[in-house]
Amino acid sequence: METTKKTTKTRTPRTPKKTASDGFKKLKLLVTVVNRSKTEFYMDFLTSFEANLQTAVFGKGTAHSETLYLLGLEDSNKGVIFSVIREDKVQEVMQALEDKFRTLKKGKGIAFTIPMSSVIGVAIYRFLSNHKTN
Repeated sequence: METTKKTTKTRTPRTPKKTASDGFKKLKLLVTVVNRSKTEFYMDFLTSFEANLQTAVFGKGTAHSETLYLLGLEDSNKGVIFSVIREDKVQEVMQALEDKFRTLKKGKGIAFTIPMSSVIGVAIYRFLSNHKTN
């Protein structure tokens, strides 16, 4: 009598997908509006907070001169800086910007963040988030 041995394939468990809680940080778009003459200074300043991607555009304000004076924004030539930063850096960046706005001569401005809902591509995400791989 011949016996046959039945072989079964065992499945190897799939590696679970990484989620935001696995070390991936959400990203935010930081928009900073400053006097045009201070644009380069603020871009350099924001680089120290690992903002790997920044761009600036120049604009001109449209508010009445009385309103600008009341807000401390006499110069209507503005620089608008768009920076991508990690969500865990937002509080630190906003506090530092607030300090600079308060203490720099003609360094006043406004800043706010916008959440980024998705980024396509692992390499792009790693660059934007300054995520170092081993």
